[in-house]
Amino acid sequence: MKKLALLFTLALSTLSNAWVIDGLGDYKFEALSSQTYVMHGPLGEPSVQNYGFMNNPGIIVGKQGVIVVDPGSTLQVGNKVLEEIEKISKKPIVAVFNTHVHGDHWLGNQAIVAKYPNVKIYAHPKMIAQAKDGESDLWLGVMNTLTEGLSKDTVAVYPTDATSHLQKIVVAGETFIVHNDITGEAHTDNDIMIEHVASKTLFLGDNDLMQRFGRFDGTSSMHGNITALQYATNLNLSHYVPGHGPSGNADNAVKPFLDYLIAIQEESKKGYKEDLADYEIKPFADKRLADYRDWHGYDAQLGKHINKMLLEIEALDI
Repeated sequence: MKKLALLFTLALSTLSNAWVIDGLGDYKFEALSSQTYVMHGPLGEPSVQNYGFMNNPGIIVGKQGVIVVDPGSTLQVGNKVLEEIEKISKKPIVAVFNTHVHGDHWLGNQAIVAKYPNVKIYAHPKMIAQAKDGESDLWLGVMNTLTEGLSKDTVAVYPTDATSHLQKIVVAGETFIVHNDITGEAHTDNDIMIEHVASKTLFLGDNDLMQRFGRFDGTSSMHGNITALQYATNLNLSHYVPGHGPSGNADNAVKPFLDYLIAIQEESKKGYKEDLADYEIKPFADKRLADYRDWHGYDAQLGKHINKMLLEIEALDI
């Protein structure tokens, strides 16, 4: 009955002016410019309540069609994102960008391709390889478990076109520049950041986070993530879209996470020189990072971030 009630709520939300998720809020595409829009997803972990939705899908409305960035985490979420896109524009979707291999960003491809089977989907070549080599199965399982079966009909629909660094892609009359391999590894080893030239907007994927923290897995580099954010800031664009959390200019949508990572780096370097363990460094970092304590995942991730940074500093011997 609980699942039926949730699905009934999901269906009813199509009648409103936004996707209403009970207990969380209204979700719709918000304009960053006359062409670019973002739907800022919930900040929590995938769950029954949020249907697995947690990322920031973006769209660019071009002359001949719509381009989508990261359409979400499941078939159901992708369908809701598609409905919200159609409230902005009735033009066909002609291209999709996937920022990295984590399934909360790209498993919604399925919904887009079901309606637009010839759509091109762009991603880092390593993202495509890893998705086909088991990462998609991992994420399908995670989503199905955390949503208690709501996402069971989701299947992996892979990107079709591999990107390269500084590649220019012109689609629907709009020019995009893909920023691949800024450091080799950042949030993952398969991140791309997508610049929409006309609106001076950069979609950073999970290289940038706001008001929530995530994990750094085995293919990530915290040092690389710092470099990627510095690179992004130096592009001097008008709009920055993180993978999670509110968008804005560089000062209010990139600098907070960059400052956090630099603080972790500096405190971990001090601890490394004093031969301290991660748990001994944590109180010093926590005191310095008081402004971040209300970000989602702070308590769960702070110690892990210090441990990851300490291992990187030890490996680099810096």
